[in-house]
Amino acid sequence: MGKLDGKVAIITGAGRGIGRAMALKVAADGARVVLNDLDEAPLAETLAEIRDAGGQGLAVAGDVTEAEFPDRILSAALDGFGEVDIVVNNAGYIWNSMIQNTTDEQWRTMLDIHAGAPFRLLRVTGDYFRKAAKADMARLGGVRARKVVNVTSVAGTHGAATMVAYAAGKSALVGLTKSLAQAWGRFNVTVNCVAFGLIETRLTQRVDAGPKTISVAGRPLKVGLMEEEEAGFLARTALGRLGTPDEAAGAVYLLCLPESNYITGQVLECAGGL
Repeated sequence: MGKLDGKVAIITGAGRGIGRAMALKVAADGARVVLNDLDEAPLAETLAEIRDAGGQGLAVAGDVTEAEFPDRILSAALDGFGEVDIVVNNAGYIWNSMIQNTTDEQWRTMLDIHAGAPFRLLRVTGDYFRKAAKADMARLGGVRARKVVNVTSVAGTHGAATMVAYAAGKSALVGLTKSLAQAWGRFNVTVNCVAFGLIETRLTQRVDAGPKTISVAGRPLKVGLMEEEEAGFLARTALGRLGTPDEAAGAVYLLCLPESNYITGQVLECAGGL
């Protein structure tokens, strides 16, 4: 018996890196997982890995910033599994600049992916949570615990000079988290954040041999760290290394467990002591 047996988890950005590790971890502990990613190929690979290991899941590809996305993924979860217990807002990416080089488009895009998309998904899910709590009370005489975990960053909690728009979006997500923790306590929904530091993903890969980019909606975006940048971060990190995607997923997993049922409105930093 897994601690998440019978639970249904929605995880956005689950095709690669930390999101993929999250999906595999909660599925291995018994959760049925509704996966999302912008890119269909890695999303299908994550789903296949879950199913090959005996888990249950379904995939909803698409852009989390699209207006119809929240209704679509919630409907898929309810049609496929009948309920939702856990929502993890993980989808996102970087588009970095200092403020003098930050365009209006860049600013709006970073706020929308990191704060707007979680807001819209949770607005829709909140209506479901209210109805589910009422049904629980009538059927069970009490309300079962449900969980929201929002993925922020130490850039959002401490700032980052060259990541102005990204940091603002991640900081806004902290405010959303704390507000919903207050609003949804009466539905027995805990709402928390995990703030990541440097984790080994394609966004933090070494770029000593030349610039690296990722493509998002046809837009090439620079990613990665030069050796001296990485060394500077590691010198300020107590554990002296980058975290792994599995370690990052573990921090989210902690806030999905029954042991965290009395923890809400918190920001857990998973940053190796950065």
